[in-house]
Formats: sequence, structure tokens, C-alpha cells
Amino acid sequence: MALIPFWNWLGAQMGVGLPYGVAWFLSQAVFIVILCLVLMLAVAVVILADRKIWAAVQMRRGPNVVGPFGLLQTIADALKFFFKEVIIPAGANKVLFLLAPIVAVTLAFIAWAVIPFGKGWVLSDINVGILYLFAVSSLSVYGVIMAGWASNSKYAFLSALRGAAQMVSYEVSIGFVMITVLLFAGSLNLSTIVMTQAATGPFTGPLAFLHWNVFTLLFPMLIIFFVSALAETQRPPFDLLEAESELVAGFFVEYSSAPFLLFFLGEYMTVIMLCGLMSILFLGGWLPPFDIWPFNAVPGVIWFVLKIGFLFFMMAMVKAIVPRYRYDQLMRLGWKVFLPTSLLWVVLTAAWVLVFHRHA
Repeated sequence: MALIPFWNWLGAQMGVGLPYGVAWFLSQAVFIVILCLVLMLAVAVVILADRKIWAAVQMRRGPNVVGPFGLLQTIADALKFFFKEVIIPAGANKVLFLLAPIVAVTLAFIAWAVIPFGKGWVLSDINVGILYLFAVSSLSVYGVIMAGWASNSKYAFLSALRGAAQMVSYEVSIGFVMITVLLFAGSLNLSTIVMTQAATGPFTGPLAFLHWNVFTLLFPMLIIFFVSALAETQRPPFDLLEAESELVAGFFVEYSSAPFLLFFLGEYMTVIMLCGLMSILFLGGWLPPFDIWPFNAVPGVIWFVLKIGFLFFMMAMVKAIVPRYRYDQLMRLGWKVFLPTSLLWVVLTAAWVLVFHRHA
């Protein structure tokens, strides 16, 4: 929306009066293009960071040849995939085979439409942002199912069935966690949820961070959301969809070249989005931890990116130090531990809000 005056000014300089609808469309299109480019660059950085952190834990160097300190390794890998041949199995359903990675990466991109990077820095500040994200994340299972079935491979299909069960199981817990947060905030709007965590009352100045949801009754929900996010994105120790020892890379075992790259891009895009969502729901989003100078002089988008980086670092450390779960352990954790706990917390949070009139 901030670009609308620019397009009106540009049209006036050219002697053309742009209607509001045209200016709005151009503004949104430019914002979307910039956002997509930034996200793809962020994925390249995150993949390199993932490999570097894992290497450091194992006391080895990791990527260090391509570019200074190996900074161009991810870009080199992406170019390598683009120039490889796209091989489609003879028995595959070619339309669904090629459509599956497109669906996966498209859903990963459109989820960012409601994520606020800072105050006013959001593509679509809708009042039902949480419901939008929950709907988009629920659709992501279709990319996995389509890829596994269309490949006409027993290994890919078995992995897709595992993936469907795993993702649906942990989406239930994520949904209840979101309910506890929206009860606390009294809104489904993500920007409003961040602003309800702003410093008020005694929690001002150097104690501003104590008003974040992580330091309230909702702290256990952050743990459940974090672990469920690992399972939702098939990150270790829940990477049973891609367990090389049993499934030979999982539901996309038959993919190569650009389609494989799209699955990889979609996975890391979703990982970053869930880190951003955790930051918004529990860590104050773009709010600084200390509402004093020079902390409050730093742009909010910087704090948001730093919080995403911290949460991703924690995910990378889990990948490096926690052994893989068995499938029965995975399902038991989701249905017998997380689901009852999150249900209980919904009741406790509702009672807390009713008694203390948090947003009356």
C-alpha cells in the first residue's frame, strides 16, 4: 500500500492518471516480486547455515570451497540442479508428477502473504491471518501425496502415506496451540497478536520482553509448537519421510533437476515461515526485547529476522544432536502427549482469560 503514492506520482509525471485499482495492483505486484526474491535468497542463506551448524557440531568445516568461506555453495548447487535433465519415470502420471512440486512450493510462498515483518510491513493484513495460515499448512500434504502417488513407485508411495499421517497428526496440535494464543490476544490478526505483547504497565523499558507470550501461561505451547514444526516440515528427528536407510530419500525419490529443487525450496521456505510464526505468536514478532535506546532505535524488521535466525539455529541444533524417532514413537508423541496437553491448555487459557479479563 505504501507504493500507491509512488505509482500515482509516476503516472502524473508521465501525464497519465492512474486509477486507484491500477496503482494498488502495481504496488502489490512489486511487493510480491521483492518478497519472493528476498525469500529465495533467505533460503540460500538458511541452507548454508544449516550445513555449517551441522558441520561445526561434528567438528568439521562444512562448505568452504565455492566462494569466500563457501558462501556461494548453495547458489552453485541450485545452478547445478537447473542444468540437469528432468527425468520422468515411464510409468508415472506425468501431469501430477510435475504438478506436485509446483503445488508444494506455491503453498510455501503464499503462506507468507499474512506474515508481518514489521509494523505495516505485511502483504495482506487480514483479520483472520491465523486461520489463513492453518488452511495453507493443511493443504501442504497434497504435494506430498501427489508426488508419492504420481511417481508409480512403492518407496515413494509408502513415504507419502507416512507423510500424510505425520503431517495431519501434528497439524492438530499446532491448531490447538494457535487457539491458546488467539484466546490470549483476543484476535486472529497476526499484527494485533504482536501488539498485544508490547510493553505496558510494569513491563516497560528494560523489562519489555517479560510481556511476550513465552513468559506467560503459554510457555509450554511454544515447546509443543516448536516440536510440531519439526514434524510438520519433516526435520530431524522426525524425518521419517526421507529416511535414507528405509525409503531411499522418500516421497521425491524419483525426482531430479528443477522439480527436486522445488521440493527442497518449499521445505526450507516452510521452515522459515514457521520460525517467523513462532516469533510472532510467542516472541513479540518485530518488538525489541528492551524498550530502551538503542534497542528501540533498531528497525523492527531487524529484530524479526534475528528471532527467526535464533529459532532456526535451535532447529539446526536439534538436527545435529537428537537421534531419529521410530514411527511409533512419533505418532505416540503427537496423539498421546501433545494432543491432550494442548487440549488441556486451551481450557486453562480460556479460564485464565475469563477470570482475569485479559482483553476485556
